[in-house]
Formats: sequence, structure tokens, C-alpha cells
Amino acid sequence: MTDKTDLHVGKRLRRRRRLLGLTQQELANQVGVRFQQIQKYECGANRMTSSRLFDLSRALHVSVQYFFDGIETDDLLAANDADRMDGDILSQKETLELVRAYYRLGERPRRRLLELAKALETDSSDSGAA
Repeated sequence: MTDKTDLHVGKRLRRRRRLLGLTQQELANQVGVRFQQIQKYECGANRMTSSRLFDLSRALHVSVQYFFDGIETDDLLAANDADRMDGDILSQKETLELVRAYYRLGERPRRRLLELAKALETDSSDSGAA
């Protein structure tokens, strides 16, 4: 049976791997396992040992704590479904493509794009109130 902590850690693993543009096979090669094992970790079917978490954190350039970030807030979010977003927005392909494109820009265009996005958000919330 899958534990909610294992699911959370698996989601964080998948999110980071996708953000870096790595395949399951590429990540598996870096940590010395088969890609099927990465699949099982990501869906929470298999638990990770502390040494495996450490290896994955090094391969993904994050601290071990990264895998547990936000775990305390999951219970609070589950209690308040009205504030909860549908799905995991950071694991969506479109979001990842947008983030990658954003960070390929220079600093000035990034700031301008962020200002534009904020302005569009304000415009859409203003038109919804009318």
C-alpha cells in the first residue's frame, strides 16, 4: 500500500527530474538503478532508502530536504479544497516549458515578462468583477 509521504516524495522527484529535462533512464543511470525503479519511486510504489534519497538529491542538484518540502502543508490543503488547485501545476508540461523558456531569457526581459504577466492577471481579475 502506498503511503502519502511516499507519494509526496515521488511527486517531488518527478517534478525536479522534469524541470531539469531528464528522462527516467538518464536519472537512473546517474544513480545506478534501472529506469523502472525511478518509475516506482515517482508513483510511490517503492520507498527510497536514505542513501538513495541522498544519491537522487545529488543527481538533481537539490538538498535531501527538497523531497519533503511542503509535506506539512499538504494536510492543511486537503482540509480546504476550495483553495486547492486542480492537479499539480508544476508538473504540467506547459508550466515546465514556460519556466525553461523564462530562464533562457536575460534578466531584463525576464523582469519585463513578469511585469506583463502581473498586469494581465490584474486585467483578468478586474474584468471578472465587472
